[in-house]
Order: sequence, then structure tokens, then C-alpha cells
Amino acid sequence: MPLEIEVVDDPGRACSAMLVGVAAGGGQIVLTGGSTPRVAYQEFVDAVDAVGIDVSGCTMWFGDERCVPPEDELSNYSMANEAMFSRLGETRMPTIHRIKGELGPDDGADDYERVLRDAGSPRFDLVLLGIGPDGHCASLFPDQPSLNERSRSVVGVEHAGLEPYVPRVSMTLPRLAAARQVVFLATGESKADAVAAAFGPRAKPDRHVPSSLLVPLAKELKVLLDPAAAAGLGSEAGSA
Repeated sequence: MPLEIEVVDDPGRACSAMLVGVAAGGGQIVLTGGSTPRVAYQEFVDAVDAVGIDVSGCTMWFGDERCVPPEDELSNYSMANEAMFSRLGETRMPTIHRIKGELGPDDGADDYERVLRDAGSPRFDLVLLGIGPDGHCASLFPDQPSLNERSRSVVGVEHAGLEPYVPRVSMTLPRLAAARQVVFLATGESKADAVAAAFGPRAKPDRHVPSSLLVPLAKELKVLLDPAAAAGLGSEAGSA
């Protein structure tokens, strides 16, 4: 599995270019929450506006969701809607499959599993992920049973391992790893230790660092970092 680490001044902007390429080709994209992805989504709309690209043929999914209503400020869908969907307009709107977190962790997971199955269980072209300071990705937290799941695409997570402490719904490691490309986005010094633990030269797959478990599973994995987030990697990091 090729692992590529790229250090750039603005990971959000770098990611937006990848989003545009996949969306313009009608691809299947899995979105994530967080401040750096928000920048990527805003830059994506700016780029689409500037060039006049039609992205209505692509499909956008979510890797995880908090169990809150879709308009709640904690909702990943709400953030993506504000940063991207609401700015695209109806004629350019992709197909969007949000996770119904308001159903609760178990029912929400069952519902999204059905949505994926009804859509033909597509292979994702691009999966976007963040990494928490505890090394979690999506809503797969250190040492939790969800890391063992191999038969389901989506699981309910009753207890979040990090704030905000609300139940979650999350895609599983095998479902995320089956994508053509997995891209992690991380910025800031607070992520440096987790990045080094997951992707550094001495990193090994470790249930205490869930993001590290994707390294041997993913077909292609890129890590987009700013210099602060890459501080613990040493010579492992490649600048661009």
C-alpha cells in the first residue's frame, strides 16, 4: 500500500483540487467534518464557480455523523451544507446521502447501511478523513469494539472517545479502506503527535491509534499536512 505524505502551506486548498477532479468526473466522494475540510469545501465551491464545472453528476457521502439533528451546529452535514451545498445551487447539486444521526447510533447505522446497499454498495473514489489528537478517524475511537467490525459497512458508536461526547454513526475501517484513495487532512501543532503515531517512520498498526490501522488496509493513502502538523515526522514528510 503506497503511503504518501505531503506537507503544504494550505492542506484545505490542496484537497479542494482533488475534490474538483473527482466531482467533475462524476465520482463517489466521502466527506468528513472539521475545520480543515470546511476550508476545502469552501475552496471547492470557489473553484467550481471560477471554471464553471458541472458537479451534479457526483455523489457525496459522509464517513461519520454525530447523533444530532441535521441543522445542529455539531452536525457534519450542517457544516458541509453551510460551506458547500448551500452555495452550489440546485442546478449543480450533487447527489447527497447524509447520515441520519437523529435516529440514534444503532438505527442510524442500520439506515445508512441500507442506503449504501440500495445504491449498489459503490466503491468510493475519494474518502476524506481527519485525525483527532487521540489518533481517531471518522468516529472510530481508540480501543473501542468498532475497530473489530469486519462484516458491516456502518456501525453505531454509543460512547464518543473525545468531545463532543455524543453518540455517533461511523463507516467501518474495511468500508473506508476499500476506496480508490483515502486522504487524511491535518493542520496545527495539536495534531503533530497523532500524525507521527499513525504515519511516522516508527508507526505500526495500533488499536490505540485508529488512523494507523488504515495504513495497511487502504489501496492508496495520502496524508496532507501543514508544517505544524508534520513537525513530528522528521525526514518522512515530503514538502510541496
